[in-house]
Amino acid sequence: MAGSLGTSYGSDRRRRLWASLLALALVAPLLGGCDTLGGLFGPKDDPVLDEPADKLYNEGLYLLNEKRDIKGAAKKFDEVDRQHPYSEWARKSLIMSAYAYYEAGAYDDSIGAARRYIQLHPGSPDAAYAQFLIGSSYFDQIRDISRDQDRTEKAIATLDEVIRKFPDTEYAASAKRKIAIARDQLAGKEIMLGRYYLERRDYTGAINRFKVVVTRYQTTRHVEEALLRLTESYLAIGVVAEAQTSAAVLGHNFPDSRWYQDAFQLLNKRGLQPSENRGSWISRAFS
Repeated sequence: MAGSLGTSYGSDRRRRLWASLLALALVAPLLGGCDTLGGLFGPKDDPVLDEPADKLYNEGLYLLNEKRDIKGAAKKFDEVDRQHPYSEWARKSLIMSAYAYYEAGAYDDSIGAARRYIQLHPGSPDAAYAQFLIGSSYFDQIRDISRDQDRTEKAIATLDEVIRKFPDTEYAASAKRKIAIARDQLAGKEIMLGRYYLERRDYTGAINRFKVVVTRYQTTRHVEEALLRLTESYLAIGVVAEAQTSAAVLGHNFPDSRWYQDAFQLLNKRGLQPSENRGSWISRAFS
């Protein structure tokens, strides 16, 4: 009985094995005609063909100028660079992408595209504009003087590159105007901190802040107040000669300033007059 069962069981196994081999033989030709198993269940996706560079570029211009879809335009320009790298269309599209991102307020993307343009095309006529876009992107992110001024400093540094590398371009003049505004911002920050220390009778801390304005930012509108505050601070700690010098320098350079009137009165209340010490750092800063 056991032998009969064993024989029957063996026959069943052989039948199943032959059935499996037959099925595999039938499927094998199908597999040979397919690149992957996915071919058994439907056609492969057709590969995405590159669109012509000029078509993508003109679509970007259309979105930018007609539809005012600035971010959509930037993406089209990015596609030109992605699908047709190192082509002339890619060069044009990269600077347009930087411009479009700037217009959309996507400053980090604009900076990235502009920097890549300068890296790839440093000798191009548009390299000056790319550098200007970097500086302008930082400039447009300048915060109130109560906030961190890291972007202000970056704006000055990158716009200064425009003036240094491309002095004869139209962007150099615009860069100078933006730098003047940014420097005024930094001077305002120092004045704010100086006042803070002055109110707390930390006169040394206040003098150090006002000194920065006088030595680094004396072409800004804040220098007049800085000289008055120096007069006030030096009087508070009894350094009379420096107080008289700061008032004298203020009166000499800005005789009609209201800050000079305040400095004069501060000295006059103590029976003093403005008097310039030529050896003072204040005097030397304006020599």
